[in-house]
Amino acid sequence: SAVLCADKYPQSAAFFGSMGCASALIFANLGSAYGTAKSGVGLAHLGILHAERIMRGIVPVVMAGILGIYGLIVAVIINGNIKTDDNSYAAFSGYLHFGAGLAAGLSSLAAGLAIGIVGDASVRAYGKQEKIFVAMILMLIFSEALGLFGLIIALLMNNTANKVAAGCS
Repeated sequence: SAVLCADKYPQSAAFFGSMGCASALIFANLGSAYGTAKSGVGLAHLGILHAERIMRGIVPVVMAGILGIYGLIVAVIINGNIKTDDNSYAAFSGYLHFGAGLAAGLSSLAAGLAIGIVGDASVRAYGKQEKIFVAMILMLIFSEALGLFGLIIALLMNNTANKVAAGCS
């Protein structure tokens, strides 16, 4: 049976695409903010104990800030692919863009939670034992990787969303 244009290109498709755009940015920034705040508290504690170690102890704060950039990248890419012409933005694309935004945003939120907790505890421990620095970096790398996985999947989903042929049959 023939698919109607209204079924393939509903007005709600742009809503789902826009929600994906917003979700990527909002959730990634929530993760970034939490990771920055939580590890920043540990960094302040480190500054009281050993002010000379602050530059090495700031690593979790920087890594948490990168998570917001992941969300921004995905949001800009999704926004650039939302088409406004009649019968040009399919429901399939809108749903995939929504999923892509959630993948990037929620992965970055999870990474931010991990970075915040690991960063706070590790930076405080680094204030008492300098040898923990390498272990701290490794834990932070694996925490950051969670956000990177979401970014990669979001980019792949975006590519799939762009393969929909425009027009009606």
